[in-house]
Amino acid sequence: MHPCGRQTDSDMALDREELETGPEIFRDEAGEPRTDFVASVETAVAGGDAARAHDLVGALHEADVGALLELLDHETRPKLIELMGADFDFAALTEVGETTREDILEELPVETLVEGVRDLESDDAVAILETLEPDEQAEVLEALPAHERVVLRRSLNYPEDSAGRLMQTTLIAIPTFWTAGQVLDFFLETDPDILPDSFFEVFVVDPGYRLLGTVFLDALVRARPNRRVDEIMQADRRRVTATEESAEVARIFERYNLVSVPVVDEAERLVGVITIDDIVDVLQEAASEEIKALGGVNPEEELSDDFWQTAKSRFLWLLINLGTAIVASSVLWLFESQLQQMVALAVLAPIVASQGGNSATQTMTVAVRALATRELSRSNATRVILRELAAGAVNGLGFGLITGVVAANWFQNIGIAPVMALAMFTNLIAGALGGILVPLTLDRWKIDPAVSSSAFVTTVTDVVGYGAFLSIATLWFHLS
Repeated sequence: MHPCGRQTDSDMALDREELETGPEIFRDEAGEPRTDFVASVETAVAGGDAARAHDLVGALHEADVGALLELLDHETRPKLIELMGADFDFAALTEVGETTREDILEELPVETLVEGVRDLESDDAVAILETLEPDEQAEVLEALPAHERVVLRRSLNYPEDSAGRLMQTTLIAIPTFWTAGQVLDFFLETDPDILPDSFFEVFVVDPGYRLLGTVFLDALVRARPNRRVDEIMQADRRRVTATEESAEVARIFERYNLVSVPVVDEAERLVGVITIDDIVDVLQEAASEEIKALGGVNPEEELSDDFWQTAKSRFLWLLINLGTAIVASSVLWLFESQLQQMVALAVLAPIVASQGGNSATQTMTVAVRALATRELSRSNATRVILRELAAGAVNGLGFGLITGVVAANWFQNIGIAPVMALAMFTNLIAGALGGILVPLTLDRWKIDPAVSSSAFVTTVTDVVGYGAFLSIATLWFHLS
């Protein structure tokens, strides 16, 4: 709707569909956000039409609101939040990239932040507060009720990317002498606003709040009402400490197929719980960072970053790759006279180097991922190295024969075939060894192999590829 009150065709189309499909109109059949919906929201915000903004955005899931915010421009995002007022779910800000979240929070007044954070689960509130500058963070915390302030400050005091930052502190803890019937009555009689939004288990604690065990809801419902919870609890329930790295917590979830896990402090006192929805975010973020690192991209880079920030973050990696490329090219310079005597060598040398690089990248990708998931360790490193060496040898033989035949027919020179075949075999073996040994070595030196492996591995295959091919050719054809 335009500021003057006249509706556009797209607005009227949305009105008709909204009556039939509700919030699903945000996405098309392929699951992609609809451009006409985004345009209608922008029009409503530009015209200050709060009622229209509520109609369009109010019923959307927080994940869809986050996707919508990513699509809006820098100035429209905070204006939409202000128009929505108390109806805006600040959990949507945990669904956007960090750069987008920072931009939005910088534009919002402290009063709006306080109202938004107050209604959030503690883990979502921490995710927003840790994005703020220290002075703004302190100002928001001071405006919150004392109990919430203490809980959030304690979570913020834990290391970044730790279980303490990830956990939510709203949970249900009960004493050992309660019965199953008492627990179920407690659920019915307690104000729903006090209970967690969603939970899978209740925690059994002693008077010192030390975790003794847990009771899952299905076991609670099946138990006789007069059975004590300490008779049906799982005393050996897996738990994590608040200072444990979130990546390790994610591995525990993945390894043992958990849906939630209690968090304890150094004294085994219960301090929070981490649920599967938080771990999914951790796994997705870790996978995204790993993919970016393999491509030499800053793990923190987002599509919403401006071009200057993107260029700066990529410059150093490109500079390093330039240096390694110069090192590889210097090998060609050593064989300058041989290349002048036999032009075919200049044509074929890059093929050998490139194929070795491709082989190394395959091995390196598998190795880096296996190191990240702890599937590759000292206990099985030798076996994996031998496997990659064997795979490289088999592929080296196969591609050596193929490229040898192709080269001989291409240049009508049968003598080039064994040179090409032997060089290809040598470089694919070098690529296989480099692809596994470089990540293992970097990991041993506590250097992230995802970030640093590709530059070293590429240099190995280029140097070995050029060097082996030209050295073999020099000897075979008696070049000087």
